Amino acid sequence: MLSKIQLLFETANNKFLSKESEAILSGVSERNLCGSLMLYIREELNNSPYKEYYTDIEYNRKQDGKIKTIVQGEYEIIQICCDLIIHSRGENIKQDNLIAIEMKRSTHSQAEKRKDKIRLKCLTRDTFDGIWSYDGKTFPEHVCRYVLGVYYEINVEHRKIEFQYMTKGKMFKQFSISF
Repeated sequence: MLSKIQLLFETANNKFLSKESEAILSGVSERNLCGSLMLYIREELNNSPYKEYYTDIEYNRKQDGKIKTIVQGEYEIIQICCDLIIHSRGENIKQDNLIAIEMKRSTHSQAEKRKDKIRLKCLTRDTFDGIWSYDGKTFPEHVCRYVLGVYYEINVEHRKIEFQYMTKGKMFKQFSISF
């Protein structure tokens, strides 16, 4: 499943970069760029087995309208709101969460970048406490089990995008591409 999700993201991202490079270079907000990327991801989802999933920007709710939280470190509960997520909004108990994306410009502080990377590692873990396991009936109290986490850093000056891919709470691929 990971390779299919990764390919879906990369196909959408390649279209996004080829058509939106001028917007990226113009300095528009990250939220605007996430909105544009979301449209390309939606297009790819529509032509995939994942067409029933939603693409949402700054989505912060889980089942019963509660605010999404993760457990970070030693059981520190943190409210979260990712830049862009692909999920079933609780409709697919088997695999609710597909992709979580955090986008940053390279000019942001290292502390801000580090927080986004930690958030993605938490979101991609299979469990938040080492105890919850998928039972096919209930969701965990805190958000986890995203198949792919993508840290997306835009460097306008060098016309590069730096990526870090995460799964199961660990980074598994780091690379950059020019646009």
